[in-house]
Amino acid sequence: MRLSDIMSFLDLHVWAEVALVIFLGVFVLVVARILFAPRWVTNKLAALPLQDDNGVSTLGEGE
Repeated sequence: MRLSDIMSFLDLHVWAEVALVIFLGVFVLVVARILFAPRWVTNKLAALPLQDDNGVSTLGEGE
């Protein structure tokens, strides 16, 4: 029995479908988190590229 015969019986296409489902699930979670985040969080994250690197700041509600 050759290696190509063994590989043809493994049904490896299932793993591609599993990977696609995992990717779509993570994508939906990321989009949902962004859409349902409070406005102050999205404004804070949007301003991050414009800030200087003078220190470390945290995401606080009052900031």
